[in-house]
Amino acid sequence: MPHYLGVMSGTSLDGLDIALIEQNGSTTLLATHYLPMPADLRAELLGLCAPGPDELARAAMAEQRWVRLAAQGIATLLQQQSLSPAQIRAIGSHGQTVRHEPTQGFTIQIGNPALLAELTGISVISDFRRRDMAAGGQGAPLVPAFHEALFNNPPRRRAVLNVGGFSNLSLLQPGQPVHGFDCGPGNVLLDAWIQRQRGEDYDRDGAWAASGQVQSRLLRTLMIDPFFHNQGPKSTGRELFNLEWLDRKLIDLPDYAPADVQATLLELTATSIVASLQQAQRDTEELLVCGGGAHNQALMTRLGELLPGCRVSSTQAYGVPADWVEAMAFAWLAHCCLEGIAANRPSVTGARGPRVLGAIYPA
Repeated sequence: MPHYLGVMSGTSLDGLDIALIEQNGSTTLLATHYLPMPADLRAELLGLCAPGPDELARAAMAEQRWVRLAAQGIATLLQQQSLSPAQIRAIGSHGQTVRHEPTQGFTIQIGNPALLAELTGISVISDFRRRDMAAGGQGAPLVPAFHEALFNNPPRRRAVLNVGGFSNLSLLQPGQPVHGFDCGPGNVLLDAWIQRQRGEDYDRDGAWAASGQVQSRLLRTLMIDPFFHNQGPKSTGRELFNLEWLDRKLIDLPDYAPADVQATLLELTATSIVASLQQAQRDTEELLVCGGGAHNQALMTRLGELLPGCRVSSTQAYGVPADWVEAMAFAWLAHCCLEGIAANRPSVTGARGPRVLGAIYPA
């Protein structure tokens, strides 16, 4: 049976997720491996998300380090599973997004797939977003097509919510094509604020947010941003939602307690998700959550409160570990590329039509 590897490094930049799947009509997760992102590499990748000096050389050096880390993780996973490179049909590598500007017609993921193929001895499929953008699409989100393949034919109105650095929704209805879009910030502002205020990488279980009080005036100010009122197709990234964006919103407001800001940022994440869902697919009966946000108990509780008629649960309830859905998706996208299967969804990205995504770097 064909085996594929998916390598995913998301906007949270906490580490690399590597998933091994078997693709035989359906997708089966066989094994996983996680590598924490070295602090200095994380800082450099974050720095590349904004304009700065000597960007081309810095990006070239950073992506070499990223690739060597990925190759190390792949070698470890193959050794653990007693597999050789020859037993893997391809690696689907997302690379690391450093810029995503669909309104300007470009997106940039660094990850040197040629070097990854050379280091691993496995063919690499990469550069999944730009073909969709060339066809007039947003190039994101890409995971709704995989959500459709994994969770399709629902007996009722279902949505799949991925909460990483940013949040995106996939809408699944019986007999209808999948729809989807980015909702706004997921963990990106929550992580940035707690890092600034407390020196912690993330708010475990949303405990710090739960200790504060939501400030309604601040929430209204944040929700005024035009992105939240765009009907889509739409996607976003650190180019819009970052600490500088938050600081500008805070300038003319009272000096809120840091925990209250964190509570309000969590409410922003939850409110923007629910508003998007209710506008696009009213009366959703089931919301499956994946990504790091599925572990934020305060967020999961709040989503349940805001969606009283909807069952909110992790994708784990359907046998798919919440942490590994995206890495699995890029392994699946590699399969689609090699099989000539269109893997974008014009109903999601706004592209002019279905397109085969990805560029092939043979071993």
